[in-house]
Amino acid sequence: MNPVVGLDVAKGESQVQAFLDKKKPYKRSFKVAHTIEGLESLHQYLREIENITGIRPPVVLESTGHYHTPIVQYFEERSYLLIIVNPLISYRAKSSSLRKVKTDLIDARHLCELYYKEDLEPYKKRGIQLLNLRNLSRQHANITGIYVQTKLQFQAVLDQVFPEYRGVFGHALYMAVRCAIRDCRKKKTTDEIIPRNKRLREFYDKKREEGKPFKVAVIACANKLLQWIYALLQNNSTFQDLT
Repeated sequence: MNPVVGLDVAKGESQVQAFLDKKKPYKRSFKVAHTIEGLESLHQYLREIENITGIRPPVVLESTGHYHTPIVQYFEERSYLLIIVNPLISYRAKSSSLRKVKTDLIDARHLCELYYKEDLEPYKKRGIQLLNLRNLSRQHANITGIYVQTKLQFQAVLDQVFPEYRGVFGHALYMAVRCAIRDCRKKKTTDEIIPRNKRLREFYDKKREEGKPFKVAVIACANKLLQWIYALLQNNSTFQDLT
């Protein structure tokens, strides 16, 4: 025999379905709560299957963010083999079915069938540093998405209110940066560059040293210039070109 237990995990509870072997479901599917009592009853159910088959059944479940954490922690402490399936893999397997039915009971059954069809890898516990890095990366991606969406919405409104804004101010900023970073002398007597704006030239040189192309570096300087202008207006102060 080759037993397996499939769990369709949701918030606070899971749907359970067990197979004693391929195409041999065991009893009816049921739900358990993610509480000490609920997990203990599920543990008793797994031991019942182990007594029948003589084999400790692996537990297959989908990755569901943090909802599956209590189950993983509980059965990991009891040395059960856990298989956490990527939702894309289980979705692809369910999509091949002719009957497009979505219920917790059927999903738990699909996970058991997936265990017999696919060569699934066991769950490997990740270190706390890797988990923290993953969470930070997700938060960074979310914040970046919000920032990009806000910028696009602002540009859409600006195009309606001031259609020629980019043509007027974009060219003006570009020329302002070009004038600020180039040599201020009409005729160069030395190889040293004496820019009109030393701070902006330093920023430009820094971007170029980072490997940025000329146009990208100039756009970065234009953004920096806008930040300086905003800060000066906000603080009601004057610009000092100190290096």
